Amino acid sequence: MTVLPKVELFCDGACLGNPGPGGWAYLLRFRAASGVKEREAAGFEPETTNNRMELQGAIQGLAALAKPCEVKLHCDSQYVVKGIQSWLAGWKRKGWRKADGQPVLNAELWQELDRQVARHRVEAVWVRGHAGHTENERVDVLAREAAQKQETLESRDGCGTP
Repeated sequence: MTVLPKVELFCDGACLGNPGPGGWAYLLRFRAASGVKEREAAGFEPETTNNRMELQGAIQGLAALAKPCEVKLHCDSQYVVKGIQSWLAGWKRKGWRKADGQPVLNAELWQELDRQVARHRVEAVWVRGHAGHTENERVDVLAREAAQKQETLESRDGCGTP
């Protein structure tokens, strides 16, 4: 088995209203010979849902990795964690349909997350949100700030342009 670099990924999403302006964020932590390195990023969308932003946090964090890694993904969204751990394989087998035959919601994001997960060796771990978990609290702040930034852009002239 190939030894891959180990990375921790903490990700979150936020939405002001559901739907409404939303934000996503991630924090990547690498352990290198020179010490611990961290990188964080956030982004926003004008009209979205909380689940879509949770997915984007995971997608963007995994996509930011330039080469395959062993990733421990920490997320407070059971939607994302259970999707990675349990649902993705079945949805793919069923042509992106749920057990009841209905289409998977946010299928294009799940498909992108599946592509990103396939590049790495990912262990998804659920963490309780708003429970004092330092990194989860950090990405929560970043995601909310990104959503608020989008809301501010929208409120300037009512159509989202600065």
